[in-house]
Order: sequence, then C-alpha cells, then structure tokens
Amino acid sequence: MANENKLKEVAKLFFKLGSISFGGPAAHIAMMEDEVVKKRGWMTQEHFLDIVGATNLIPGPNSTEMTMHCGYHKAGWKGLIIAGVSFVLPAVVITMIFAWLYEQYGQLPNVTPFLYGIKSAVIAIIIGAVYRLGKKALKNVTLGVLGLLTLIACLLGLNQIIALFACGFLGLIWSFIQNPTKNIMSFTPLVLLQLTSVSSLKIFWTFVKVGAILYGSGYVLFAFLDVELVTAGLLTRQQLIDAVAVGQFTPGPVLSTATFVGWQLGGFWGAIAATIGIFLPSFIFVSILIPFIPKMRKSKTIAAFLDAVNIAAVALIAVVCIEMGKDTLTDWRTILISLLSIITVFIFEKMNSAFIVIGGALIGYILTLV
Repeated sequence: MANENKLKEVAKLFFKLGSISFGGPAAHIAMMEDEVVKKRGWMTQEHFLDIVGATNLIPGPNSTEMTMHCGYHKAGWKGLIIAGVSFVLPAVVITMIFAWLYEQYGQLPNVTPFLYGIKSAVIAIIIGAVYRLGKKALKNVTLGVLGLLTLIACLLGLNQIIALFACGFLGLIWSFIQNPTKNIMSFTPLVLLQLTSVSSLKIFWTFVKVGAILYGSGYVLFAFLDVELVTAGLLTRQQLIDAVAVGQFTPGPVLSTATFVGWQLGGFWGAIAATIGIFLPSFIFVSILIPFIPKMRKSKTIAAFLDAVNIAAVALIAVVCIEMGKDTLTDWRTILISLLSIITVFIFEKMNSAFIVIGGALIGYILTLV
C-alpha cells in the first residue's frame, strides 16, 4: 500500500511537470530540482547533481532521463517507468492533437501570445536552479575554474557534449596529479523491440536508431531527421520544421516532435511507433546507469570526474539560460516579465513553478494586447 502511494505521488508529480514544463531540458531540470529536492526532499542536492551529471554522459533526452532517475529513487523500478511515461504523456497527447489538426488543415494554430510570457518566466526558474545547484557543485576553487572555463568555451561555440566530457577529464587529470590512484569505469548501451505492421516497424526502427545515438539537446533531432527522412523523400522539410515548432511550443520533452513526424508518416500508429522508438533507448540507458551512480560516488577517482561533470552541467544550464535570454528578452515587456519572475523565484521560494509559468503566460498575453 505504501509503495502504491509512492507510485501515485510519482505519477501525479511528473504528469504535472510534463503538462507545464516549457523551455527545454534546462527548464525541465530546474522545475524538477524545485519539486524533488527543495519541496519534497526525495533526495539530497548532491545526489540530484550526480544524476544531472550522469544523464549528460548518455544519449537521449536529459530531462526525461532525469524523471526516470527521480522516479526510481522514490519508488523503485516501477517508479522509473511511471515517472518517464507520466512526464512524456501530456506532450505526446497534445502533439497528437496538433498532428491531426495539421493533417486536416495544413497549418499550425497561433500560440505566440502565450509563449511570449512563458519563455521569459522560464528564464527566472532556470536562474533559480543554477544558483541552488551551483552552490552545491562548487566544492573548491578548481571546480569553480573548470565551471567558468566550460561556460566560456560553450559561449564561444564549443560543442556542449565535448565541453562536458573535457571538463570531466580535466577534473580527473587534476585528481591524479593531486592524488595518484588507479580506477576505471565503463558504460554499456543498446537494444530493440517489435511492433505491428511493416510501415510502423520501419518508423519505429528509424526513431530507435535516433534515440540510441542522440546526444545533447532535443533540437539535435532536427539534423538527424533531416538526414533520415527528408533526404530519403519520406517527409518534406516544411513538415519537419513544423514538427520541430510543435515540439517547442508544447510542454514536456522536445522529442515529442517524433510523435508529430510519426503521425505524418503513418497516422495514429505511426505516431505511437515513433514515440516508443525515440524514448525506449532512454529507459534502457537509465536502467543500465542507475546501479553505477552510487559506486561512482564511492570511488575517489570517479568521484573527481563526476564532480567536474557536475560543475560543467551547471555551466551548460547557465549557457542555455544566457542563450535563451538573448533570444527572448527583446523588448520591455519580456524584460519586465522576466524581472517579476526572478523576484518571485527568490522571494517566494516555496511557490510552485507551475504558477510562475501560468503567470508568465497570462501576463505575456495581456501585454501583447497593449
């Protein structure tokens, strides 16, 4: 009975987050940290940071993988599955509705007035998370320097995954210099499954391949699908652009783009095949990774690598925040919404991030009428 209650709590929390988490992985992780660490105390800040660092090291959508880790921590293996499915479900359902409308009418509805305020509010939520996670990750001056170098390198255009691994290995090298030791770690991946019709199976296989090698932001999906589908003549580039747009303005993971594309390729069952295909590798990778995280922390050598990866992960979140700010804070309205949201985040610390997102959407909509 106690475990049933835990599973209900996990489902409820991640369904809510999946319904209101706009703004990409950095924003999703910020909201998760707020709910899982600050409000509910399911895990320590350090363990949450270790999970953030570890999920950055494997392919797949980081924020969805984070939900699985959090679900497992609260309610075991069932919690892992329920958390992941609950987080993805709202985006998938909303995307399917948009995919059907798009198929019927050939265009997307205008949601710009609401997004106007949401993006500005989300920046404040990310700043709050960077501040809290940064305080925990910044264990010494060396990590501070590594984090700053990662931030600068990414702002200058270095690939974020390269920056993350480079920071981890620099931390490892510094640990060896200070404390010569021997220890090494290894990871493993991969998998398959089967579905129904031949066309659905083809769609499924296409998205499994992408899900198994997709590193970094969900936006990288665009490049993969361009090669896999547009070049092969299965999808027009305009359809792909519209699919990515749907992934951006719906809540939850950007990879719900796959649901939209799957619908265009094979209707309802195509959407189901694409959705399962894109997310399945993440469930497998996270299941493989979970037993290693406590062991990584116990080994001094791997802990040094993880500490450096953690500070790099915080730097990457900060980079996303800066880039998002450059794109979003373009006039007095967006700046005002962002400032009000930042004040709310730091003064009303216990306020649910859902209210900040909803408040941003409403204020944004009202200000666009001015």
